Amino acid sequence: MKFEEHGRIAKLPHDKRGFPVPWFCAWDGDTPLFPVMDPAKLVQAIRQDKCWVCGEKLGKYKTFVIGPMCCINQITSEPPCHKDCAEFSAKYCPFLTRPKMRRIVTQDGTYLDQPTVKPAGIMLEHNPGATALWTATSYRVDRVDHGVLFGLGPFVGLEFWAEGKLATRKQVGDAIDKGLPLLRRAADLDGAAGRRECEEKIADFLHVLGTLDWPDPPTRPKLEARA
Repeated sequence: MKFEEHGRIAKLPHDKRGFPVPWFCAWDGDTPLFPVMDPAKLVQAIRQDKCWVCGEKLGKYKTFVIGPMCCINQITSEPPCHKDCAEFSAKYCPFLTRPKMRRIVTQDGTYLDQPTVKPAGIMLEHNPGATALWTATSYRVDRVDHGVLFGLGPFVGLEFWAEGKLATRKQVGDAIDKGLPLLRRAADLDGAAGRRECEEKIADFLHVLGTLDWPDPPTRPKLEARA
């Protein structure tokens, strides 16, 4: 595959296939562990305002690469990156461009004999099928029991990608339909107050979707009624 690498991406190390290795990846000797983040890089990204993909200093705008459900709760477990680095990920990352690809999950917390760190918060393990690039000028860092979470600031730019290109509204609607039952089950853990807050955030997000420009005719997610 030929990659359209801009300056920052081109400076990253490449694996034996010629694929750029994101800055956040852990390494086993000279082998990049693509599904595994280096915990030391997470600390650097937060303290030094570094891009999660290329490792260079961020500017005013920070773009989060997230699933549609993270757009609803406005929380993610990964720090932001440059917009063009985010677009590179949306175009070429195998997990983001192949809706049927699953996350690599191990029973013993290791990958290729290397220990892994589970992201903070409640992560939805499924592949959403569509990816949001949420660009903001601010965010907050929330420290939780086993790590940190990132609270998204108000977006100044929002677009969706699927299968390596800008997503249609139908693709995003399908991703929402796929993720909402999982999100609602997570909200149930917080009782009635959690369910109510979740439904309010869902309604707000659907309103936002209605304001965006889409390359296909309007469609509406098949949202099931919530008692």
